[in-house]
Amino acid sequence: MSLISYLRLIGAHGRFLSFGFTMTFAASAGQTVIIGTFGPAVRGEYGLSHTEWSGIYMIGTLASALVLPWTGQQIDRYPLRAFAIAVCIGLAFASAFMALVPSAALLIVAIFLLRQFGQGLASHTGKTATARFFHIDRGKAIALVLLGDGVGKAVLPVLAVLSIVTFGWRETYGITAVILGAGILPLVWWLLRGHGAEQDVSALTGSGSHVAVKEPEQWSRKQVMRDARFYLLLPAILAPSFVSTALFFHNLEIAAVKGWSAAWMTGNYWIYAAGSVIASLASGPLIDRITAARVLPAFLLPIVLGLLIIWAFDARYWVLPYLLMVGLTSGVGNTAVTSLWAEVYGVRHLGAIRSLAVSLMVFSSALGPLTMGALMDWDVSVESICVLMALYCVVATGLMLFALNGYKSPASAVEPRS
Repeated sequence: MSLISYLRLIGAHGRFLSFGFTMTFAASAGQTVIIGTFGPAVRGEYGLSHTEWSGIYMIGTLASALVLPWTGQQIDRYPLRAFAIAVCIGLAFASAFMALVPSAALLIVAIFLLRQFGQGLASHTGKTATARFFHIDRGKAIALVLLGDGVGKAVLPVLAVLSIVTFGWRETYGITAVILGAGILPLVWWLLRGHGAEQDVSALTGSGSHVAVKEPEQWSRKQVMRDARFYLLLPAILAPSFVSTALFFHNLEIAAVKGWSAAWMTGNYWIYAAGSVIASLASGPLIDRITAARVLPAFLLPIVLGLLIIWAFDARYWVLPYLLMVGLTSGVGNTAVTSLWAEVYGVRHLGAIRSLAVSLMVFSSALGPLTMGALMDWDVSVESICVLMALYCVVATGLMLFALNGYKSPASAVEPRS
């Protein structure tokens, strides 16, 4: 049943869904899973310690987080096609700047640009546009769009490692800039041809269900910032950014501690991506049926198990269930969190609301690598760090359960169309 509904959705709106897929795929250029693979080469060229490289990454990422609430809300104000093209141009420029960066100090600017246009705006554009234009099938639509993120994380890290070894880290980002500018940008332009701001939201309800959605109250960002639930939800929603960013940024250091080769670690990222894709596709119909508010509270449990695997085991095959568990949390979280904001706060100001949440996620992703890098420099073991992060996830889950206890999303209420 779910497969058929997915196929119907693709058949009805394949072009728009392909746009969302392309944007989440392109965002990989600024994601930690990619930047982390460049870490040893960059640190080696500039003679940086773990803490120094993590600090550069943190400053650039924090700067991106500070700007994102303003840049992200522009998607509410400008035509989607123009906004998406601007993001693609910015991401291509960021990759070119990283390829040419002349000093360690300017690495901060390079990281800022990559995080702003990649992890921040490219992903934000694909997810926000999808959540806004799909109502009844919102969960499934977001799950399909997030396949771009999964594909990127499955194939790009190992390609990056091979390219760095073969051509060099600067040349690899130069190649990335060319692909973004000459390939992704014109593709996005074509996919959004004919898509205008005047498009009726009700036209994109997906698989043809004869139901009408009762929309929630349309909250402004200022109203959201006064809502106590928002702050109780944040620790859990920010947890994957903090934890997984730290893990992927220091992935090769973890591999070295465990006695795993770099090729073995990055070559198995497809397990992480597969877990993310499977969880996203499975959670999409479930979100459409019972709402994201009911799906989300359990989404941190897999990453807790993954952290405990790192704590307890050293054998090389344990990297497989570890990456799978982290991927499951990523898949459910990416799909359900985007749906949750639309369910709880409406879609009229979704760009502004998501940009606030995403900026906080970027902020947490900046703290993760620095925190883990500093702890490693202070001789705290990787295993102990994983236990601490697992405890944080457990506490955050408790706060989310409290926030959503008894909550019923108005967006889940449906009634027959006349």
